[in-house]
Amino acid sequence: MIKVTRLDGKEYYINPHQIEFIEVRPDTALVMLSGKVHVVLDEVDDVLEKIIAYRNRLVPAVVQE
Repeated sequence: MIKVTRLDGKEYYINPHQIEFIEVRPDTALVMLSGKVHVVLDEVDDVLEKIIAYRNRLVPAVVQE
């Protein structure tokens, strides 16, 4: 889960695997696979960094020999 901030300033968590696409309208809109739209204060680059960090935590570290 990644933490995002609603327009009213409240923070909540979203499953990034359910995000179908992200729009900038000028606010950042997360469009979910269900069709629901979450408009957040977070900049699109920040959301993308959070998604990448989340997915990196899911992948086990590669051990070099």
